[in-house]
Amino acid sequence: MNKLKTAVVGVGHLGRHHLRWLHDLPESDLVGLYDIDREKGKKYADEYGVISFESLEQLADCSEMVSVVVPTTAHFEVASYLIERGIPCLIEKPIAATLDEARNLQHLAETKGVKATVGQIERFNPAVQAVRDYSIKPSFIEVHRLASFDPRGTDVAVVLDLMIHDIDLVLSFVNSKITDIQASAVAVVSEQADIANARLTFANGAVANLTASRISLHQMRKLRIFQKSGYYSLDLASKQADIYLLSQGGEELGGMRIPLGGSGRNLVYLHKDDPGEDMLKMELESFLDAVIHKKPVAVPLEEAVEALRVALEVERIGRESLARMMETEPD
Repeated sequence: MNKLKTAVVGVGHLGRHHLRWLHDLPESDLVGLYDIDREKGKKYADEYGVISFESLEQLADCSEMVSVVVPTTAHFEVASYLIERGIPCLIEKPIAATLDEARNLQHLAETKGVKATVGQIERFNPAVQAVRDYSIKPSFIEVHRLASFDPRGTDVAVVLDLMIHDIDLVLSFVNSKITDIQASAVAVVSEQADIANARLTFANGAVANLTASRISLHQMRKLRIFQKSGYYSLDLASKQADIYLLSQGGEELGGMRIPLGGSGRNLVYLHKDDPGEDMLKMELESFLDAVIHKKPVAVPLEEAVEALRVALEVERIGRESLARMMETEPD
């Protein structure tokens, strides 16, 4: 079996999980890590029996694939250096801090012919993958991503922290260009937006309504797709999907059939359970496979750039609505 010499840049909360899977996956030969916190880097290097590199240059000399799990503000600096060196990169979401940086990364990877992808991990959610086999042509999408308060995430607005996952999913389901973006936001416990709502309208008439909050008492991650002859309810937290399809009676769809009067048609209900696969494991396996076997990546950089563009526009409009509210508040 082909193996790649792999490494991780940044071993914070999420980087440690990248480290663990790249240590365990059969397609990966984990050689080491790099973190600006030398003490932390040595701790995890000792734990996994790998090298804590002294510099990014030293890491690049020894690696054939790298997970970039540093703060977003450093994505461009780290990923551009590695791509320039010809090293395939999995960059955690969002792709970069600014749209210019994101576009420059995409251009650099295309120019150098280097495979790169972005960690939009919900693409690997079993609930999402369960409906990919069906003909998805949304008319309306409703998304709620509600999380409890975590001070660790308040350095960025809720759109780039949470909603960008759902923006990416919506764009992957709706094969059409966005024609209008409306948004609003509220700052509750931080200086950034803690709750945001966005309404995206597409050229083909589809509409998506997205809500993200990080101050909810009850967590929720649900995405519902409504379309002609079908309804898909995805619980992204439990990784399960409920599928309702209108059938003429002749298709072999399986599931439970509910006759619709004397129309000769049936409503077919199917439930898809979580098979128990780890999403980060699937994401890393997919990228390793793409690099080793020269396959397309699951999340091309151009799609990650578009998700960031939309997210930044939602954030901008939400910030303006927040400012207007602050101006009109009574003393």
